[in-house]
Amino acid sequence: MNLDGVGIWSSPLRYGDAGEAAEAAAELDELGFTALWIPDVGGPVLDSVRNLLGATKKAVIATGILNMWMHEPHDVAAAHASFADEFGPRFLLGLGISHAPLIDAKEAGRYQKPLATTRAFLDGLDSAPTPVPADSRVLAALGPKMLRLAADRTLGAHPYLVTPDHTATARETLGAGPLLAPEQTAIFAADRDEARSIGTKWLTSYLAMPNYANNLRRLGFTDEDLDTVSDRLFDALIVWGDESAILGRIGEHRSAGADHVCVQVLQKDHRGFPREQWRRLAEALGQN
Repeated sequence: MNLDGVGIWSSPLRYGDAGEAAEAAAELDELGFTALWIPDVGGPVLDSVRNLLGATKKAVIATGILNMWMHEPHDVAAAHASFADEFGPRFLLGLGISHAPLIDAKEAGRYQKPLATTRAFLDGLDSAPTPVPADSRVLAALGPKMLRLAADRTLGAHPYLVTPDHTATARETLGAGPLLAPEQTAIFAADRDEARSIGTKWLTSYLAMPNYANNLRRLGFTDEDLDTVSDRLFDALIVWGDESAILGRIGEHRSAGADHVCVQVLQKDHRGFPREQWRRLAEALGQN
């Protein structure tokens, strides 16, 4: 798999109209983005993976992440094998343990022992009739224990909602070999007010998740930062401005040890495809 350079992380590619998603994915592939990452908060995520694989020729299609509470490992392994047969080695299985408020909302008390549950899911992938190779999967890891598990049993880590400082810490924990592919949210905006109007509510929804909040506290942010979505926190998690600002933040992650940076472009309509912004980013990266 070619996971150099920059990828695109996109919720619309997962939850938008399938035909439009395929068309957008084909363009992103032509623009030179090396991987397209999609989330999983319910529904047939593997159907979306197939749709995007069929629409592209070179790009890796990655789940960022496949929710381990919502799938059986042997079923996932069978789908992985099917995709490899049909499309070659272009599916990167990103796995994540999700968040207690999301999982317990449907079944109170279900979310327990995230590290042990992750190990068990990996065991299931290994014991499937068609196992998923370790170098075809990554973990959504934030803390040191999950990062070490990612290094030991997968290709590497895909941290979400992180800063370049976290990338440096993650690289130190992972060591030199494993893949490190952080997500970076970006907003093309003329000023702070415009950026805030697009990103503050979006960010607030993530800050309510204990895994993200606790990770940010480890990075030195205070409860006041989280409660108020301070400018310091907003600017650390979301890069906003023009192309040069976004390229600068990508460079910070790379300097901190990232191998691949997944850029999530936000616009006012979070459900829409930010295709013009993707084109601007590709041009700034020298990809077209």
